[in-house]
Amino acid sequence: MTMTHSYTVKGITCEGCVAKVKSKLLMHPDILSADVKLEGQKAVITMQKHLTVEELQEAIGADTKYRISTDASDHGHHTMKTDDAKNWLVTYKPLLLIAGFIAGVSIVTANGSLHAGMNTFMAGFFLVFSFFKLLDLKGFANSYAMYDLLAMKVPAYGFVYPFIELALGLAFLTGFNPVFTNWATIIVMGFSSIGVIKSVLDKKKIKCACLGAVFNLPMSTVTIIEDLLMVAMAIYMVIVH
Repeated sequence: MTMTHSYTVKGITCEGCVAKVKSKLLMHPDILSADVKLEGQKAVITMQKHLTVEELQEAIGADTKYRISTDASDHGHHTMKTDDAKNWLVTYKPLLLIAGFIAGVSIVTANGSLHAGMNTFMAGFFLVFSFFKLLDLKGFANSYAMYDLLAMKVPAYGFVYPFIELALGLAFLTGFNPVFTNWATIIVMGFSSIGVIKSVLDKKKIKCACLGAVFNLPMSTVTIIEDLLMVAMAIYMVIVH
């Protein structure tokens, strides 16, 4: 059985705060989703078992400026988890639609060439995904620092990473030095996947930053597949180049 409740979170002053609070909440193993809003400083949290305000505050951080409390207008409801497949599709709908559009364009423009199709797919992937990250650069950086090994130690890397993806997208689109571009993809995406794999294996409930701070996608094996697919494509193109 799942339950959803509304809360007030004082101290939220920007989208960066929203991303940080959301990421902290999603790290709790019993929290399934957290919709944090800057307007009204509200948070709607869905959990698999009831958590007290004190437990939620501990999840956010006892020594933080963010203070969570029960929303007076809350009318929490309980629902039975009956269709996991449907819930999965709803959760990952944005990612699936974007991947589907990019794959469709790649197939149509490939003219039967696997290499050309992969090149177009990778160009579209990096350009589109960097776009969503750049919509809220600070929010992405805060979320990315929750699991990327380099961004944890050097927060500035989270602000640079979307521009790296943008550069790779333009490189694939223009055909710039294919060998260098593919090796750069293998290194960047391969390293990025290490933090993702570690977080999934540790069963951390954190937000995936693949689409920036725009969508609330949980970290899962889907993120691993996304990263390793790009690595596999780049390796293939290095071999057949």
